[in-house]
Amino acid sequence: MTDIQAQAAFIRELDNLKAVKRQVRLPCDGDRQENSAEHSWHVALMASVLAPYAEQNVNIHRVIQMILIHDLVEIDAGDMFAFAGAADHAEQEEKEFAAAERIFGLLPRGQGETLLALWHEFEAAETPDAKFAKAMDRVLPVFQNMAAEGGSWVRHGVAKEKILARNAHLQQAAPGLWRYVNEQLDLAVEKGWLKSGDKA
Repeated sequence: MTDIQAQAAFIRELDNLKAVKRQVRLPCDGDRQENSAEHSWHVALMASVLAPYAEQNVNIHRVIQMILIHDLVEIDAGDMFAFAGAADHAEQEEKEFAAAERIFGLLPRGQGETLLALWHEFEAAETPDAKFAKAMDRVLPVFQNMAAEGGSWVRHGVAKEKILARNAHLQQAAPGLWRYVNEQLDLAVEKGWLKSGDKA
């Protein structure tokens, strides 16, 4: 197989991400479920817009590339509700690691290895680029659920503390955004869209 044939196979595979449904619904489109490809595009564009809030110097090109590939594993593993149990998340992690090997393995060896390494960097969230990318991925649902009057938070009875824990990377990666998110979550509790700790 030539490089272009391998790359074409990878490109065709990407279409499958458009069929992976997420918990977030889109009031702007008949309240249908968002798909993971849309999510990745939205996070990437948001990261570009919010890059000035990054606490450390980040390479926004690498950040966007991480974001655009981070959910490709859901083609095989599917999307998991963020607040599922620990055992479910452990099982999902195994599926995603296997999926990453298969999907990036479709590419010519050097290119596939580069993207696989970038995917692992995002998952580990230890470098400034990965921390910011992970923070952007985690914070987008805050914007979306606020716009949808609680959205999936209301449907699943989510507590504010769980949202704060899920967005912990934001505190170091973008403190200004962390303060904004805290204000938004306080407002969500006030409006009854989120449970507070004493009601969770």
